[in-house]
Amino acid sequence: MNENALNANVGHRLRALRLSKNVKQSDAARDLGVSPAYLNLIEKGKRVTPFPLLWKALRLFQVDPEEFMAQLGDGRVDQALATLLDEPLLKSLNLDPESLQSLSAEPKLAGTVAALFNLYKNTRMQLENVMTQLSSQERPPPAGPDGRLDYSPFDEVTDFLEAHQNYFPELEAEAEALRHDFALERQLVSTQMIRMIEERFGYAVSFESSPGGSSVVRRLDPEKKQLKLSPGLTEQTLKFQLGATLGLLALDKTRLIDRIIGQRTRHLETPRLIKVNLANYFAGALMLPYGDFFKEVQRTRYDIELLTNIFNVTYETVAHRVCNLNDAKRKGLPFHFLRCDIAGNISKRYSGTGLKFASMGSCAKWAVHLAFLNPSQLTRQYSQMPDGATYFDFAKVQLQPVEGSIVRGTAYSIGLGTHSENARYLAYGVPMVDLKRDAVPTGISCRFCERTDCNQRAAASYRFAFSFDEYTKKDCFFSPLVTSDREPAVKKER
Repeated sequence: MNENALNANVGHRLRALRLSKNVKQSDAARDLGVSPAYLNLIEKGKRVTPFPLLWKALRLFQVDPEEFMAQLGDGRVDQALATLLDEPLLKSLNLDPESLQSLSAEPKLAGTVAALFNLYKNTRMQLENVMTQLSSQERPPPAGPDGRLDYSPFDEVTDFLEAHQNYFPELEAEAEALRHDFALERQLVSTQMIRMIEERFGYAVSFESSPGGSSVVRRLDPEKKQLKLSPGLTEQTLKFQLGATLGLLALDKTRLIDRIIGQRTRHLETPRLIKVNLANYFAGALMLPYGDFFKEVQRTRYDIELLTNIFNVTYETVAHRVCNLNDAKRKGLPFHFLRCDIAGNISKRYSGTGLKFASMGSCAKWAVHLAFLNPSQLTRQYSQMPDGATYFDFAKVQLQPVEGSIVRGTAYSIGLGTHSENARYLAYGVPMVDLKRDAVPTGISCRFCERTDCNQRAAASYRFAFSFDEYTKKDCFFSPLVTSDREPAVKKER
């Protein structure tokens, strides 16, 4: 019984118990302290049943836990146990096939062990998401999908963008109409964008330094209809700020924001954050019109650096825009996007490839971090996750010094990645002979990584039992000792 089958089995069994007791789903949800919608997903096997909730349900329905677990294990016990050998935790407990096989003589016990372990694992995965939250906040924010308690407004915005595939045809149409009305050519200049703000929306635009050395670079006042900009902005940065301003004004005038969001959010701050993201999206759509940009992307084979010169925008702006190409008739390659600083902090992320990101920390083996070793060059690599998913990643460092000093300015690494089989469509593609041999082993983050032999672990993984041997050392202290690491027993001579 695999994990998905087990989740479905638990949910179906709970539903059968509820129906046998003639209890309505709404009444059961109230007694269990969850919403009817959440209980419905559990009963359909579409959500993992948290361990405390399962125990509470069994008490509610007056069912013996041992009997319930044993019934979950009915069927192919050997197969259920065999799958446990591949679990990271059991690899560090020195269990072998013979030890688990001995349980086959007791089918109910074996089924109970398999069910308990998988339920433990599901519960542990949920706990992983809240461990940092519990130590930093007295009162956690509203729970997100799957009961996540560390679900921030920024996580909700990321999920919103991914749910829409980071593509908003309404904004594309608004940007295209604005370009048409002002007869704009391929490359925009800031003076054209200022004219659009003044003529289309009636705002006065001025350049003024912020008082007191403030770092504010753009201030929009809807009541006075004024836009004040920092005189220190470079042309490319200025164009983006003007484009985002046009996006804000277009969203306010058309009230598109209400139609795009369409439903209540978990956090009060989320709609305003989404508005900021949509305004930035509008800026990209205005400076890099979909049709023209898509044609050049295909022609240049996603050469990000060349595209920055063609459209006279920043590397980061182009990297963002290639993640928007999800029109069904003109669809680009799926990408994940990362922006991080030299300390490894990720300040922007988007996944169009299914790659999952940890809320804190990330894998030091990723190209987006390694790019800082050669900031003047493009860093390229194939990377393979523990589940076998393989990606082609490339990253470039973007420097913006202040008064000639990088320390006073900013240094970001901008990373893009797509599925490894798409590398042949890119100008950056690296020949691959043996994917298993040439791909760099990577993970999500050290705390949640299943790799047992990473030479750059920065912390022990929660997925393994905490154990070590002072007499046996791996090349990295935090790599867990598993069965294969232990010296084989010496066979006695007959």
